[in-house]
Amino acid sequence: MNASQNSTHYFLTTPRLGFRRWTDDDLPLARALWGDPRVTALIGGPFSDAAVVERLRAQVESDLQYWPIFILGDGAHAGCCGLRPYDGDTLEIGFHLRPEQWGRGFGEEAARAIVDYAFDRCGARRLFAGHHPQNGASRRLLLKLNFEEIEPRFYAPTGLLHPSYLLTKRSSRDSRAPAARDQKC
Repeated sequence: MNASQNSTHYFLTTPRLGFRRWTDDDLPLARALWGDPRVTALIGGPFSDAAVVERLRAQVESDLQYWPIFILGDGAHAGCCGLRPYDGDTLEIGFHLRPEQWGRGFGEEAARAIVDYAFDRCGARRLFAGHHPQNGASRRLLLKLNFEEIEPRFYAPTGLLHPSYLLTKRSSRDSRAPAARDQKC
């Protein structure tokens, strides 16, 4: 399924990607993403079909989501990238890409857009991120985005301490004061 088959309305775009909200009609996309053991191997997967359905349900019901992202040129589903509440005025950023999109720079492009969105539209003061200890690509990307490493945090789905990071408004590439929290974040 591509974006045009779901009457797409992107609330955020980059030069190559469009972001929209998850809908109940996105179960095939959710299955292709979170049902793929290559995607979920380092985040506690593989996930059963019931777990994928529940993950999609949680996304649909939340204002903050790991929003589905699509390639603007052909409408292909690239994965998801977005935010979820973490602690007070700190949001957590995360991204999951479909394997056929790995190595194309979509993770960085999507994450940069979401960092700006979090600070400019959602009023976040800090962003938290973590990754599986074996995920060197995520580590490199977070450091490239100016996240600073903090003490590892326990991640129950894997049973491991995950390297963890914070990015503050000051250390992001945009140092303007945070906007008031947008209801549509």
